[in-house]
Amino acid sequence: MTGAGINSSDEGATLDDVSRSSERIIVHCDLDAFFAAVETLHHNLDPTIPLIIGSDPNQGRARGIVSTCNYPARKYGIHSAMPIGEAWRRCPGAPYGNAIYLSGTRGLYSRASRKVMEVLKPSAIKFEKASIDEAYLDITETVDGDWDSAFALCRKLQQSIYKKVGLTASFGIGPTRILAKMSSEINKPNGIFRILPDEIQEFFIDRPVREVPGVGPKTATMLAEWGITSVDEAYEVGELALARMTNERFASWIIRLADGKTTNEVSPLRSRKSVGKEHTFDVDQSDSEIVLVMLNQLVTTVLKRALEMGVSGRLAEVKIRYTGFETHTHGRSIPVAMDDVEVFSRLAQQLFANNLHHEEKVRLIGFRLGNLEMPISRQETLQL
Repeated sequence: MTGAGINSSDEGATLDDVSRSSERIIVHCDLDAFFAAVETLHHNLDPTIPLIIGSDPNQGRARGIVSTCNYPARKYGIHSAMPIGEAWRRCPGAPYGNAIYLSGTRGLYSRASRKVMEVLKPSAIKFEKASIDEAYLDITETVDGDWDSAFALCRKLQQSIYKKVGLTASFGIGPTRILAKMSSEINKPNGIFRILPDEIQEFFIDRPVREVPGVGPKTATMLAEWGITSVDEAYEVGELALARMTNERFASWIIRLADGKTTNEVSPLRSRKSVGKEHTFDVDQSDSEIVLVMLNQLVTTVLKRALEMGVSGRLAEVKIRYTGFETHTHGRSIPVAMDDVEVFSRLAQQLFANNLHHEEKVRLIGFRLGNLEMPISRQETLQL
């Protein structure tokens, strides 16, 4: 933008000044294959060999789930919450293959995360730790509203994280939370991608709606039945027609997304407002698949309750209590508040899989929806 003056009671005001009052520069930092990367460093492993973290596969005969895996393992279609036996069949370990299976070293992750956050936090006016391996930063004032300086700052942070912690991170830069989040996925691993305010609609040309956080396969399938597969196609249809195809709330949201008008707020504090539910097993469970089924039921119950209350949420938290009452809570926030069962089921599954102590039995499992928001006029859920 130019620095031309405008008519105002503040004679020194410029277009730049006015723009910066509302236009923010938001950064999303996502550590690449975090858990697997930490284990690779700790055990001095070859990063090109498939690494699967989870319960003991017992050469494909065991029950249990995958916590996470590195990028070489993902090429075999392995992902978190997958049955460990299926992972073994796709990518076996010794003596049938070269894949490495580990149960995980829990204390390493929180220490590595803390070191990374210590690198990131000083650069932001507002800082939000979204989960153990990702964070949002509002750096608008830090870089004086300059997008080139924002890119340079992200490169510096990326290098600092690798130098001090030995981990790679991908950065996304955009004017809203959701655009920053989507940007960080573009050049993974160890990449940086930036969406400028005047590039938003260009970014969404031919961009599959399925790539938008919060748009699940059911919603994408519904849109595809109308011949809409990309965000720009949905935008061109228009809000009124799109509302008839889906519902008013989704139509309004997807249009605001393409216009770059979704939230740009980075919150350093978690809201205490929440809705949740827990289940205590009659017998402590060693079968993680059984616990996962119960967790999915809890998510469904909580989201149904949220719908009845007329609220949506941005924070997913999973509570795990083991034999002996040792209790841990693990959370992850998303870019925009939602009430989509499918979205939060996936988040809950990932949180559970990534943080489960496989060697311990589970006594209680719980799910909480936090950072609640109440729309001015309640409409349909994004889930169709």
